[in-house]
Amino acid sequence: MSHGHGHGHGHELAQNRKRLTAALAVTATVLVAEAVGAFVSGSLALLADAGHMLTDVAGLVIALIAASLAARPASAQRTWGYRRAEVLAATLQAAALLAIGVFVLVEGVKRLVEPPQVHSGAMVVFGVVGLLGNVLALWLLLRGNAKANVNVRAAVLEVVNDGLGSVAVLLAAAVIALTGWTRADAVVSLVIGVLIVPRTLKLLRETTSVLLESTPPGLDLEDVRRHLLELPHVHAVHDLHASLITTGLPVLSAHVVLDDSCFRDGHAPEILDRLQSCVAEHFPVAVEHATFQLEPVGHSGHETATHD
Repeated sequence: MSHGHGHGHGHELAQNRKRLTAALAVTATVLVAEAVGAFVSGSLALLADAGHMLTDVAGLVIALIAASLAARPASAQRTWGYRRAEVLAATLQAAALLAIGVFVLVEGVKRLVEPPQVHSGAMVVFGVVGLLGNVLALWLLLRGNAKANVNVRAAVLEVVNDGLGSVAVLLAAAVIALTGWTRADAVVSLVIGVLIVPRTLKLLRETTSVLLESTPPGLDLEDVRRHLLELPHVHAVHDLHASLITTGLPVLSAHVVLDDSCFRDGHAPEILDRLQSCVAEHFPVAVEHATFQLEPVGHSGHETATHD
């Protein structure tokens, strides 16, 4: 079973790398086009989208490196391999994107006060190029189970934000062309900033929670404890911990106190099987990597410290 799981995971990692590489090529091309367009048109909205694209390129490079590292095998020094690298990469992407969002908001306010001259025709041309590039990059990234990998999800989030930014650039260009109200460029820049910041903060909370080894969302440890205590011969459960190594890989450990007779009559292995089946099957978050330390009732006196 574990061989099949490993093979499937390895195939998914390879597909992630291919999608990220293709998205990187498209995004880098659009970045160059939008940078040129921002220079030609003088549009802050287009410049903001180009800056966002620059962050995307850096983020996708980080994501690609992380996806490659995650495929490397575990070793005695790194027992989980480089699986946590995916979470680190997503955190770096989100932090960089947050900085871009704040810059766009500040610059947008400045341009509301003193709006510069903007060429709407060039904005339309390069806004269309950006939007088509975003659609293509998003299609490439979504050709698989993007929700199962936080690294790919971070890349999808950035591309979606870029796509919305390109749509906003086109709306601003239309307003400027029809009415001559150049502050539309600054307003759209502020909209792009507002779209960037909340989503980025959400991703940062998620990745930081993994790095802090918080209990996986959807897994209630008190509920886990109650279920384990309902098993026959189980007296107590302590030192119960659960965390995520990376997206889709929850781990759990606990000390389980059993009847002394379980260690004399051979019941302990059967109880261990039932403990592992319980956490793998009975909860919204299935924990397949669970470690249980089985203890007789009198063992607590030999432990230096225990906690719930």
